[in-house]
Amino acid sequence: MSDIFDLFKKIERPAASVQPITHMVVCLGNPGKEYTFTRHNSGFLFAEYFSKKNGFSIDRAKFEGICGETTVAGKRVLFLLPLTYMNLSGTSVRKAADFYKIPAENVIVVCDDVNLDVGKMRIRRKGSDGGQKGVRSIIEHLNDDNFPRIKIGVGKKPNPEYPLADWVLSKFSTEEQKTLQSVFENCSSALPLILSGDFEKAMNSFN
Repeated sequence: MSDIFDLFKKIERPAASVQPITHMVVCLGNPGKEYTFTRHNSGFLFAEYFSKKNGFSIDRAKFEGICGETTVAGKRVLFLLPLTYMNLSGTSVRKAADFYKIPAENVIVVCDDVNLDVGKMRIRRKGSDGGQKGVRSIIEHLNDDNFPRIKIGVGKKPNPEYPLADWVLSKFSTEEQKTLQSVFENCSSALPLILSGDFEKAMNSFN
């Protein structure tokens, strides 16, 4: 009989509270298979790498994007991939930030950077959009530029006359895709440091 009472005690025990989402990692890119391995989709490619490495899914449709939840450095984090196309990324980010009441400083943006060679990355605590239109849209919709960025190098244009739009929508070569793997690993190591607020260590280690 005591076994039965013990069973009921276990059933009635309240479930452990779920830690609220306090941070968001926004990975930028364009939806559609034709854009998968383009330079502009570095953020999407990193999200796929990080989610597989850490065993969680980014597959829930919400906030005009797809998202998934995980815990990094003790923080409950929403990974968001806006599906609004790059230049309108801010509309998706604003909806998610409003829903979870996430301040701008807790939004980490992962995006491409044409000023960095493939294989390089750069961490910035805040600042201007640097010509990246997805970041520009996020700044406009949050009305704040005080959010960290992890910039993934996609290489400079072959020549000054090469249209920038054509360059960022061009595909990585096979060799460049291999190089990205080491960059994504570094990004994965930097992310917990950024979420913990240890920007100096993150920048000194990976910039």
